[in-house]
Amino acid sequence: MTFDRHGEREARKSLVEKKKLHENKSFWAKTPRISVRHHQKPPVGSCDVLIIGSGISGALVAEHLCDGTRDVMMVDRRKPVRGSSLDSTAMIQHEIDIPLHQLARKIGEDSAIRAWRRSRDAVTSLVDLVHSLEIDCSMQAKRTLYLAGNEFGSRALRTEAGLREKAGIEARYLDRDTTAKEFAIDRPASIVSSDSASANPAQLTAGLIRIAQARGLKLASAVEVTDVQSSGDRVACATSDGRLITARHVVFCSGYEFLKRLESRKHSVISTWAIAARPRGSVPGWLENHLVWEASDPYLYLRMAADGSIIAGGEDEDSADAFDDPVKLTVNTQTIIAKTEALLGIRLYPPHSRWASPFGNTSTGLPFIGAVPGLENVYAVMGFGGNGITFSKFAAEIIRGEINGSKDRDAELFSFPER
Repeated sequence: MTFDRHGEREARKSLVEKKKLHENKSFWAKTPRISVRHHQKPPVGSCDVLIIGSGISGALVAEHLCDGTRDVMMVDRRKPVRGSSLDSTAMIQHEIDIPLHQLARKIGEDSAIRAWRRSRDAVTSLVDLVHSLEIDCSMQAKRTLYLAGNEFGSRALRTEAGLREKAGIEARYLDRDTTAKEFAIDRPASIVSSDSASANPAQLTAGLIRIAQARGLKLASAVEVTDVQSSGDRVACATSDGRLITARHVVFCSGYEFLKRLESRKHSVISTWAIAARPRGSVPGWLENHLVWEASDPYLYLRMAADGSIIAGGEDEDSADAFDDPVKLTVNTQTIIAKTEALLGIRLYPPHSRWASPFGNTSTGLPFIGAVPGLENVYAVMGFGGNGITFSKFAAEIIRGEINGSKDRDAELFSFPER
């Protein structure tokens, strides 16, 4: 198995679509226990499974695969846990960005219900996993308040709640008066649901990696994979410093820095903004146990952190580069603060953290998970939208099934589309 060294420079440029991520600027970058031990270069030249990426998806894949039956290695071109997972607001929702009644129109009601059920089950199983592993990451089960907005009003939310109930997914529809009575928010309607959660995403990711390391995971950083080729039952990966790593299986968990060969009209990278700020005075008592988002474009989403800070985000823009604009960082975070204050009827201190980042988006709101077309024994996890942590949980289950030779029952729902 050989590589064309003459084209190595071009391969290095084109293998992965790189995005400049804002490192060490999010709220979570300031929290403890987010670093993990790692090698400066690959400790071995071959392994059974090579995981590329040390974010939440890579961490969950590693935890699911490190069971003592195979040698697993993880590499990342950054310091571990310092990629896009650090920028998450960690609203771990089972609710997919595309409402169930809208997704049913796109992919059919049966498939939409299966996807939503899998998302719900992923949240509950993730909460159980974190508690069973005793990972200290402020994991807390939450309810969700979904508010009518400029995209979907009271009629659409009533339809949505009805279809969720039909699917066996708990959802309680509230009209304007009930929403105002229970939450002191003036909106035409809302839906209250269970089976969501929140956590510190950096501590969660680091905790999962440490668990996997205790079971034999080898982690190297900074190691950049620049080319990948399959031949027979082995996959060879070239690195930017001229090394070669071979594996039986390779899993790309590189977030929004996706494989160029997986570019699709059904997938895009957009920008989002977020803040963390302490409230001036008391906040509504219900907020501690609820995640909040709205059926608007752009939509606001918010929650409370374990230290009492309000974490809020939104103002999403269909641009892969807008997050890097310092003017937009100022303007959009000010807008998020104003919207949060107006919605909750509170005042916030100036944010102690504000950040912007790119994230993947798909036409259905569903992720792309599974075998990479045209590359034998190579898999990828990408296109996470607003449910990255949730989708990462069942992505790990699907990838484990692929590698074990036992097809996951829902794998085809999230397979890569034809280009």
